[in-house]
Order: sequence, then C-alpha cells, then structure tokens
Amino acid sequence: MYQPKYTITHNLLTYLNRIEAAKALIENAPLVPAWEAKFRNEALARTVHYGTKIEGNELTAEQAQQVVRLDATIDVEEAGRETGIMARERDIQEVINYRNVIKWIDQQDPRLSDDLFSEKTLKTLHRLTIFSLVDEKYIGAYRDKQVIVKSAANTGVVFRPPVSVEIQFLVEEYFDWINAPQTKLLPAIFRAAITHYQLVYIHPFIEGNGRTARALATLLLYSTGYDFKRFFSLEQYFDKDVSAYYDALLSVQQNQGHDMTYWLEYFCYGMALEIERVKDQVLRLSKDLKLKKDLGQQVALSERQIIVLELLQNQGSVTSQDAQRILPNVSVDTILRDMKDLIEKKVIEKHGVTKGVTYSLKE
Repeated sequence: MYQPKYTITHNLLTYLNRIEAAKALIENAPLVPAWEAKFRNEALARTVHYGTKIEGNELTAEQAQQVVRLDATIDVEEAGRETGIMARERDIQEVINYRNVIKWIDQQDPRLSDDLFSEKTLKTLHRLTIFSLVDEKYIGAYRDKQVIVKSAANTGVVFRPPVSVEIQFLVEEYFDWINAPQTKLLPAIFRAAITHYQLVYIHPFIEGNGRTARALATLLLYSTGYDFKRFFSLEQYFDKDVSAYYDALLSVQQNQGHDMTYWLEYFCYGMALEIERVKDQVLRLSKDLKLKKDLGQQVALSERQIIVLELLQNQGSVTSQDAQRILPNVSVDTILRDMKDLIEKKVIEKHGVTKGVTYSLKE
C-alpha cells in the first residue's frame, strides 16, 4: 500500500495548534452567522480566481468575481455579454468551471456517501474542472500519453509525471490509502496536504490536474469538519509565490525516499496563515464575546442587516436615512422592519424619537 514518508516536526505541531485555536474561535465567535454569506462569497471568489490564476488564467480578481456571481447555468458567451468582459473565452470558461467545482463540493454530505473518496469523485471533479476546454475523450478520463509539467511563470519544465500505464495503479493505491482506517487517524490537514501532492505527482489527466488535486484536498477538509464555515481559501497563498509553491511540491521528489516533511510544513503554514486571517476578520466584525454570553446563541441576520451592521462598525451610529442611502432599492418600511428586528435580537439599540432617531450597536 502507498505510504507517505514524513517527520512530525516542531513546526508542524505549532501550525496544527494555531489552526485548531483559530478554528475554535471562528466556530464560536458571536454574530458569525450574520457574516456567513459575505465571507463565503468572498472566499469562493478568491478560491476560483487564484486557483485558475496559478494555471495561467489572465482574468483579474474583479473580472473573476463578476463571473463567479453569475447564474451557475450560464455559458461562456452569456457570461461575456452579462459582464462586458473582453477576455479569452478559455479564461472565462475556466472560471465558470472552477466555480462549479467548488459549488459541487459545497453540496456533498459525507454522511450520505460511502464512496465519497473514490475514482468516481476524482473523475467528476475533473469533468467539472475541464468542461469544454479539451477534447471530449480526455474529460474525466486518464491520460494515455506522456506529458511534462511547465511552470505558469514560463520558467521551464517543472517535472515529468509517471508514465501513463502506471496511472490506474497509482490512483487505486492512493484511494486504498486515503480510505484505510489507520489513515483516518491522521490529522485532516495532513491528509489534505498529502492528497494535494500525490494527485499533482500522479498527474492522471491531460489537463486540469492542479485544480482537480486542490479540489479533492478541499473536499477532504470540508468532509472532516475543517471547512471553517467555508470562509477560507488556500489558493491565494499558493499564488502569492508560485515558485515557492512549485518548489515545495518538487521538494518531495528531490528528497531521499520522497520525504514529504517540507511540503507538509509549507501546506500547514499556509493553512495557519489563512485561518488566522479569517479568525481576525471574524473577531473584528463581531461584537465582543459578551454579546454571545448575553444572548446565549449566535445571531443569524439577513444580507440587508449585514450591510447596516457594516455601516455601524464604520461610523458608530446610523439613522434610517443612512440605511436608505446604502440600500437605495429597499423600501423605507422594509428598512424599519429590519431595524426593529435587530433591536429585538438585542444587536442594536434605538436612541431618540421621531425624526431624531439614531441606532447604535448594543453595549
């Protein structure tokens, strides 16, 4: 059976502890549900943009976000018309595809599937990733020829994957390992990092291997309770220094016995940085911990109420006129109902009467 080699270093233990501490704060911070839609949409846009940019996609972050926000069934021509983006159709298609990959992952429930980590899932992720980008016979099918991997930064050949005749055996060996009882005792972050590396190494498909590998690693994290409320995106960390990303992947082959320690440290450090960034954002936008203690539960708010709370965070108090200015398409009656609901939930309080009414976060 496939058996990855690595050493549990002080760095790895430190990163795991940092991740666990941040995870606990994210999951228990008051008012987190109020910001879930906003944080998830931002994380989705970053994951799709940076996850495709690593592979050479030329859309800007803003353009990618515009495409991500479109209806899931829209095609590349409609996306171009809807957004007005002047870009290669391929770049738009890649973003549409990877948006659909992440949304598919969001819909999976490991409790309802005995074979979530299987070749079927791997090929499904690849089909979604590479839809309409390569010849139909290569979509969701293992490559039948030798390929070389080049850097998106055009720095030459990165590595030569195993020959095509070995792919079936290597993939089956990986899935035997990931589904083994002893493997499930390992930290989920380790399993995700090893999944990421091993699929990039095997390189089972003609194209789309990096995105498919990162997607399966994300699915593993989500399915083991490490979704961090879907607020995180590792892709930005990878893209920040693409050379360092490739160097970390290559380190496994360059070390005697294919030792994964450096790759695991690189992956876990990036995860710690990203989850701590999310933690800091959550705590900044949440009321202090006293609020949850007072209410006894977290508070779920609407998108409109989230926008009002953002304004309150920025300026301390608001009037109904302020709320109308930032919500121009919402009726006055609806805004007043939202404010009343926030008061009843003890999130904000009202000051003054009639035209002199202002609202502030409840102390």
